[in-house]
Amino acid sequence: MFQDKLYYMMNKPGGCITARSDASQKTVMEYFPKELADELFPVGRLDKDTQGLLLFTNDGQFDQKLMHPRHHAPKVYYLFATGRLDEAAAARIEGGQQLMGEDKLTKGAKLTVTENGRYEDFEKRFVPKKRFRDNEYNRNRPVFAAELEIYEGRKHQVKRMMLAEGCRVIFLKRLEIGGVRLDESLAPGEYRKLTRAEYDKLMSGDWKDRE
Repeated sequence: MFQDKLYYMMNKPGGCITARSDASQKTVMEYFPKELADELFPVGRLDKDTQGLLLFTNDGQFDQKLMHPRHHAPKVYYLFATGRLDEAAAARIEGGQQLMGEDKLTKGAKLTVTENGRYEDFEKRFVPKKRFRDNEYNRNRPVFAAELEIYEGRKHQVKRMMLAEGCRVIFLKRLEIGGVRLDESLAPGEYRKLTRAEYDKLMSGDWKDRE
């Protein structure tokens, strides 16, 4: 199967949408040459302003393995968010949260806060939206950095999980899917084929019914 199909990873840049085509917005497919883009489709999606690991294939079984709700490969994100997370907030994130508009709690997540500071400590490490950057009030706001591993794929999930604790994500990058890490040698917009070892890791993962 590996030899017969196509499997790629991309370091998705911000500012493009995860779609095969769009009449008005730049899509992730525009980073591929047309003959390759015509064969591939993205596995899952990342929001327009989210960066990082995005997989592409022409193999429906591969897509199903990673994205079916009963399997859903774990994903690791790196984020900057305004606010602070106390022990109670971290416990809710790791144990299951009630997100706005949903009845079912999120599945347990793994949270590691790696840094606490102020916005001005982080501003040179990402490109914030202009309306946020130009607001003087934001310069002294508390900001933290964290890695978050989740085991499902609700819409805007990471941003909504932080928002449920009064924090606002201002930078988001996916680092890992199913144990396969983003190749950090890839500049934003660059891509490469998956190795056989990466493919095997993704296809051999057993994430069914993880709570």
